[in-house]
Amino acid sequence: MTKRKPARFSAAKAVKANARERVGQPKPSRVVRDQPRTGRQAKHKPKVEDLLRGEE
Repeated sequence: MTKRKPARFSAAKAVKANARERVGQPKPSRVVRDQPRTGRQAKHKPKVEDLLRGEE
């Protein structure tokens, strides 16, 4: 069986690994949306009653 080649050195990976060792893993981040999600309401046509109430 052939021996595996050692991975090629990457300075960026070495710096990141060193930082993780000292500081710890960064917390996972979430994207905070500014606009509320429309959901299912946007998929349906507005009702006639709602349209008439909006005109008054």
